[in-house]
Amino acid sequence: MGRGDLSDREWARLEPHLPKNTGRGGRWACHRKVINGILFRQRTGIPWRDLPTRFGKWKTCHDRHRRWSADGTWEKLLRAVQADAGMEGRIDWSMVSVDSTSCRVHQHADGAHQCPVRIPGRRRRPAHHRPDEAIGRSRGGLTTRIHLASDGGCRPLAVLITPGQWGDAPQMIPVLNRIRVPRPAGGRPRTRPAHLCGDRAYSSRRNRCCLRRRQIRHTIPERRDQRANRQRRGSRGGRPSGFDQTRYARRNEVERTINALKGSCAVATRYDKRAYVFHGTVTLAAIRLWLRA
Repeated sequence: MGRGDLSDREWARLEPHLPKNTGRGGRWACHRKVINGILFRQRTGIPWRDLPTRFGKWKTCHDRHRRWSADGTWEKLLRAVQADAGMEGRIDWSMVSVDSTSCRVHQHADGAHQCPVRIPGRRRRPAHHRPDEAIGRSRGGLTTRIHLASDGGCRPLAVLITPGQWGDAPQMIPVLNRIRVPRPAGGRPRTRPAHLCGDRAYSSRRNRCCLRRRQIRHTIPERRDQRANRQRRGSRGGRPSGFDQTRYARRNEVERTINALKGSCAVATRYDKRAYVFHGTVTLAAIRLWLRA
């Protein structure tokens, strides 16, 4: 076993959920060696063609990672390891935090499909990236934003990929809707945490109304302009939202989760051209965190 490969304990947790051989050819042979090769590339960020020969053919690792990112296999594996953790009582639902982080887009990934923009009065037609490719231009250049929700144990519950210039507040509800931890004993998947924590970027009337409707207690500080507008309206502005400073101190858990994810070079910098492949890379990093817990 090389440095960064799956240990025997991690492999024992992951192996029962991997796809089985179906039909002729035996194309899913050597799962462990191929996954170790994908993890090596994710940890180091090297080009696929530079994978060491001990992982087999580089194209086998590349094609399997791309195929499992496209058909949702990585997502299914993440749900499976979360279900095992939930059955063992290793998920801390008492506090779930949301946050986001920006990742620089490498020049090799700046080749996703682009759409021309027609500007009246100008002959030149510049191009911009499609929103579904999750590449946006912000102050730092071309970036991709990762939105995630983590439990109290600093492990990701849900991940969402958007262009870098998209804000945090509109993505809070989509991230919460992605939290679905199956229950192997039966019943509906668990989707609702006991308490939610977020910074000022998630303070909006739409988000607070959604959390109240789902009966989720939350600790989100109110922005200054929102507080001034509420006070200006008087009794029509409503009551101030509650804020617990002690609970808000636990927001560092999601920041530590982000640091653990960005410990992988292929997550800290986006080398994947297509958005669904990069989403699979981030999901695999989240699976590794759950296996190590």
